[in-house]
Amino acid sequence: MSIYLDRDEGLHTEDAGAFALECPYCDVYAHMTPQSVPDADLLLRTRPTRVGLVFQCNSCAAPVFLRFSVREYAGHRVELYRNFSELERPKEKFPFNYLPEETQVLFREALGCYSNGHLNAFASMCRRTAESAFAAAGDSGKLTAFDIVMSAKKLAGVDDQLFQPARRTLFDGSPENAPLPELGRAEAGVLLELAKDMLYQLFVRRSKLTRALKVRQLFVRETPDEREIG
Repeated sequence: MSIYLDRDEGLHTEDAGAFALECPYCDVYAHMTPQSVPDADLLLRTRPTRVGLVFQCNSCAAPVFLRFSVREYAGHRVELYRNFSELERPKEKFPFNYLPEETQVLFREALGCYSNGHLNAFASMCRRTAESAFAAAGDSGKLTAFDIVMSAKKLAGVDDQLFQPARRTLFDGSPENAPLPELGRAEAGVLLELAKDMLYQLFVRRSKLTRALKVRQLFVRETPDEREIG
C-alpha cells in the first residue's frame, strides 16, 4: 500500500481506500476507513520521523491505531513507508484447556508477547513452552514433536531461511541451551504457526480423538442391536 499525506488533498492510498487488516476488537479481517489523520502542514513544519493515523473498522466501527515511518518530505507531500506498526493487535487464540497445566501457562504468556509485538520475549517463551511440552509428552515427546514440525514445514512449503529460526527456538534448548535467534515479524509468524500446530498435534488432537472414540463406544454399548424381522 502506497500512502501519503498531501497539504491540499489530504490522505491518499494506492488502493483507493480498499485497505484491510484484522481488527484487534472484533477479530474480523475488514476494510479500514481513515478516521483521523494528522495535519500535513504541521508535519511539514515539524518533520517527525513517525506518524500516527487512526482508521475505523468497517465491521465493528472501532478505532484502529497505526504508526507509519516517514519516507520523504517532498514539496507539499509527506510520503510514508508501506509497512506500519499496529499499536493494538488481535489476541491469538488457542484451545488452551487441552494442554498440560504448565505448558498452558507458558503458551498463554508466549501468545501475549506475540500479540504485543515483543518478538524476542515471544521466542523465549516458545522455547520454555516447547521444553514443557516435550517433558509432558513422555520419552519420545521431543522426537514426535520434531516430526510434526518437519511435516508442517513440508506441507506448508515454508522457506528454509524462515524455518531455521523457528526450529532453533523450539528444539535447540536443553541440554545445549543454544542462544535464541533474533526474530523479525516474518520469522515470528512462522514460529507462531509451527508452535500452535505442534501443540495441537501433541495434545489437542489426541484428546479430542480419544474423547470422541469413547463417546462412540459408549453409544454403541447403550444402543440395542438392530435385528432384521422376517
